[in-house]
Amino acid sequence: MTEKKIAVVTGGSSGIGAAAAVALAGEGYHVVVAARRAERIAEVAERIGGTAIQLDVTDEESVAAFAARLQEFGRVDVLVNNAGGAHGLDTVRNANFEDWQTMYDVNVLGVVRVTKALLPLVDAAEGLIINIGSMASFTPYPGGAGYNAAKFGLRALTRAFRMEEVDNPIRITQIDPGRTETEFSVVRFKGDEEKAGAVYADKLNLSPEDVAEAIRWVASLPKHINIDTLNMMTRDHV
Repeated sequence: MTEKKIAVVTGGSSGIGAAAAVALAGEGYHVVVAARRAERIAEVAERIGGTAIQLDVTDEESVAAFAARLQEFGRVDVLVNNAGGAHGLDTVRNANFEDWQTMYDVNVLGVVRVTKALLPLVDAAEGLIINIGSMASFTPYPGGAGYNAAKFGLRALTRAFRMEEVDNPIRITQIDPGRTETEFSVVRFKGDEEKAGAVYADKLNLSPEDVAEAIRWVASLPKHINIDTLNMMTRDHV
């Protein structure tokens, strides 16, 4: 068992999750890096001296096994619910229900599964939960209805959860980044790298490290301070 504080980052195999794991390790946390891609999380964990544990947030058995593994640490000081993603740009008229179901299952129910399973460990540390949302959680756009609905749901979930837990000594935050250059768009466009690259071309973009710095800062604050929501965007975002 490590004597360090424990941070858990879901979706830690790349992008914001991997950058958050590096940033929190730099603050002295022992970081548990979790995602489906075992080789990728092993690489991140090795680089920071953390622990890699495979996790599929859409699978209840996977979440239960993950929570059981974490019992050896006895506490979770920071939980970063970062696993998420968008699939397609369907209009409501042309909605692909499989994609929409996946978005809700990952972005909303995945957060609930992991949070519920790890809450006793967060309670033990009087810890912090950070949900990674998106500007899409309050800014609808054409073609974004499925992703918007999921992220709006996450925003409502986060606020309601904080109200439910207001008498308990834990903190609950949502960070909503704007356009961030990651593998996000590759997933959204089902592997079409040309379309994905066009999303970021000739634009100011946030980097994963920018968002990781916000995560690190929120986690660094004294325990009597709760950042409710933090909206991040580039200076040219309107």
